[in-house]
Amino acid sequence: MSMSNLHLLSILDKLESEPIRKGFGRGLLAAGKADKNVVAACADLTDSTQMNLFKAEFPDRFIEIGVAEQNLVTVGSGLAAMGKIPFVSSYAAFSPGRNWEQIRTTICLNDQPVKVVGSHAGVSVGPDGATHQMLEDIALMRALPNMVVIAPGDSVEAEKATLSMAKDPRPTYLRLAREATPIITSSETPFEIGKAYVYHPGADVSIISTGTMTYQAMLAAEQLYKDGIEAEVIHVPTIKPLDKDTILTSVSKTKAVVTAEEGQAAGGLGGAIAELLGDECPAPIQRIGMKDRFGESGDPAELLVHFGLDAKHIRLAAHSVIDKKLKA
Repeated sequence: MSMSNLHLLSILDKLESEPIRKGFGRGLLAAGKADKNVVAACADLTDSTQMNLFKAEFPDRFIEIGVAEQNLVTVGSGLAAMGKIPFVSSYAAFSPGRNWEQIRTTICLNDQPVKVVGSHAGVSVGPDGATHQMLEDIALMRALPNMVVIAPGDSVEAEKATLSMAKDPRPTYLRLAREATPIITSSETPFEIGKAYVYHPGADVSIISTGTMTYQAMLAAEQLYKDGIEAEVIHVPTIKPLDKDTILTSVSKTKAVVTAEEGQAAGGLGGAIAELLGDECPAPIQRIGMKDRFGESGDPAELLVHFGLDAKHIRLAAHSVIDKKLKA
């Protein structure tokens, strides 16, 4: 797909920012209006996870479970078995963090189309600290058979993802961030579950990113251009199933890879890409993400810099893998 057809906003302009979870709230409300079988349940975090819009419009289709995350997803599985399309939400630290076994057994093993929504993921949760900064959720969820894993890049894409999930018959995990994220897509930017998109064309290195880190990847591509390097940025909103064709087409051209995610590099997007390249197209790779450690309390922007989850560190990683490629 050509760049003109993506209808992206220029990162060189002053961009509006909005929490990604806001897009989920709008998408859930729209999905509820489109299909009476869409229902919602929450574990005492209705406003935080943005289910309040759905609750206000459809109070008879909303269930407040309370602080009982294991019960939350089990009820969701039961609703799905009765023909409903349940969205169940909490903080990602608690769902899938606390209730992974119930997700595995009651949802995935039975292949029930429950939509598990984990909000406040990543270190950008900020002052809430390590207990609430869920970093392992992508790895946990992509390991589950039958589970689809989605991490939107901004609130506009989150709204599209939610609407698509309501129509998709598979169990799905949607990862949301708390803090305001720059909006880089528009209403016309395409989104399809299972597809990755080339947001910035290039021939020297492939920067493969997901969620909030795609904005940082785009910034890094602009910095690398000034260094004389053409970086190809691939946005991967669907981590599972992975769009292998788009990724392999890029890597077979650039022969150098950087991955970027706001979570554990082990087992997350970086792990998925490393596995794919090991099987299909070996190339130098450096994974930007949390490196086998927990987060800390602090200002969200400062934490991203502290942990190397920013454009500067993506740029440095790109130089590193290009050097390895040239020495090979």
